[in-house]
Amino acid sequence: MSPRTSPPAAAPTGLRSGFAGEVHVPGDPGYDEARTVFNGMIDRRPAVVAQCACEADVARALTLARDEELEVAVRGGGHSVAGMAVNDGGLVIDLRRMRGVEVDRDARSARVGGGAVMSDLDRATQPHALATTGGRVSTTGVGGLTLGGGSGWLERKFGLACDNLLAADVVTADGATLRASADENPELFWALHGGGGNFGVVTSLTLRLHELPVMSMVLLLFRPENGPEAVRTYRDVMESAPDEAGGACIYVTGPPEEWVPENLVGHLVCAALVTFAGTPAEARDVAAPLLALEHEAELVDTIAYADLQCMLDDPPGMRNHWSAEYLDGFPDEAAAAFCAGAATLPVPTGSQHVLFPMGGAVARGPADHPLPWRSSSWAVHPFGAWESRSDDERVRGWVRGVRAAMMPWANGAVHLNFIGREGQERVVAGFGERAYERLSTVKARYDPDNVFHLNHNVRPAVALV
Repeated sequence: MSPRTSPPAAAPTGLRSGFAGEVHVPGDPGYDEARTVFNGMIDRRPAVVAQCACEADVARALTLARDEELEVAVRGGGHSVAGMAVNDGGLVIDLRRMRGVEVDRDARSARVGGGAVMSDLDRATQPHALATTGGRVSTTGVGGLTLGGGSGWLERKFGLACDNLLAADVVTADGATLRASADENPELFWALHGGGGNFGVVTSLTLRLHELPVMSMVLLLFRPENGPEAVRTYRDVMESAPDEAGGACIYVTGPPEEWVPENLVGHLVCAALVTFAGTPAEARDVAAPLLALEHEAELVDTIAYADLQCMLDDPPGMRNHWSAEYLDGFPDEAAAAFCAGAATLPVPTGSQHVLFPMGGAVARGPADHPLPWRSSSWAVHPFGAWESRSDDERVRGWVRGVRAAMMPWANGAVHLNFIGREGQERVVAGFGERAYERLSTVKARYDPDNVFHLNHNVRPAVALV
């Protein structure tokens, strides 16, 4: 049976009774804010937005959805580029009121609400000189990031975000509340290490924290004509760098920052960023070959990890379209193709043409997790972000062109957090075929009716027969 497009008029009233959070329907003063996600291309109108304040609220909302046959979307940070956190005519379970972070300094762990974003987590752990791998912007939801694998600046040192997942509290489609950990519901716990929001509403996560007394960075800007040499040098630096080193090589529009030369502002530049879980002197030693190249600007300094997370924040409301390809190697020919993709990067926009180094603790992580891309050496991430609707086809065409150019070196795996809706084949490629089959069995146990399908969807095993 297909979900209804709208609930009976009495349904929201019934949900409000005894509901600790807030309920919004069309016409309410807070409705438009409640339905808005960060990608300005997404304009959907759910019938009900249930802003939950506790697990009981989540269970009540799921009961309403089941009784009234409403499609369910789940919103944590609302950062899915495909807008999967909102629907048309259905019910949205909005977790943003559940964003508390409790740090246990002695246990080196943090309990994080399902609606928290990275800045909530990073600002809470920073006073304790502790951190864990997050994303690369402060507005990403901790839950969605972690459940999808979770790539970030610290991954080469501390592993992926999901590698640091110790436990999760989950409300399943039938309204039951359970805990997933290595000892409780272990198969579900395995599935949460990359399987996304397919299995229930994760209302809290317990994450392992690591000592991070000092964080440093080296950031260099190059003219685009010097970009190929910078990219090749960056590759060579990172292929021999210690695990403490991370970062990216990024073609971007020169930002209007005080340290950026005026003649570069608003124009294409190549940025080489080396992040380092250590001192500026150590970071400088690693980045010495890059520093020796002709460059237009440089920053070498300590930086609070929470502040580093804000450096590439993409403003909400911009139009977004992303994709990615993972590579087992990055020879000179691949570097040339990558740099050629910068020639058509839409400038000036918020778009970014990104090369991420992998390896380190990522490659050493659990091989059985549904993350086939963790063994890759490099990731190319064309990140389209722009303001005008008139640029839609130009930017989306650029993203497609970058993917096509990298295909000779791509291994076929993909981090699903980095892409929008690209078809079921790409979904399977994000998990690996064997892992997908195992995930579908877990899905059949915890969500046999595929209630949680607004995601990179794993279909229940019974539906595959």
